[in-house]
Amino acid sequence: MSFLSGNTEKDLVKRASRRDAAAIKSIYDKYVQYLAAVCRSYVSSEDDVKDLLQESFLKIFSSLEKFEWRGEGSLKKWMRRIVVNESLMFLRSKVSFKEESLPEEVDMLYEQEPSADDVPMGELMRLIESLPTGYRTVFNLYVFEKKNHKEIASLLGISENTSYSQFSRAKALLAKKIKEYESDK
Repeated sequence: MSFLSGNTEKDLVKRASRRDAAAIKSIYDKYVQYLAAVCRSYVSSEDDVKDLLQESFLKIFSSLEKFEWRGEGSLKKWMRRIVVNESLMFLRSKVSFKEESLPEEVDMLYEQEPSADDVPMGELMRLIESLPTGYRTVFNLYVFEKKNHKEIASLLGISENTSYSQFSRAKALLAKKIKEYESDK
């Protein structure tokens, strides 16, 4: 039997918006791990992840009456957007997204980028998480959130050129890390 125990996600949202503790707990239990992973893709400190999750869930549960149901999965997307926005607000207050310098050999893109196909997903995520914060943030917004450089620039308060440059450098650094991983195997 699924976590919903016969209730639809839509019913849970209705009940949770009326402050039904069991429905709130069900939603929290179902999504906390997923949303923590989303959070970790932007911040690396577990304390920051916990703080951001707490802020995000407070916002989620206090805004449920504004949530517009659009079918199964729409709640997950809506909550993800809140977590990403909270993470970005946190990062804007803590991190400068101006150009970060890299060693010259990383600054140049690899002629032939290594394939990430042979890298286990968990290891690939660890490599992405090890990128400098600005690069990781732009990379995640572009790759996982499907934002273009104009949208990223607006979200982070940087120029489109800076977004493009940080994404290119993130790819180059990630390619270097993948090559190192493959040579260490």
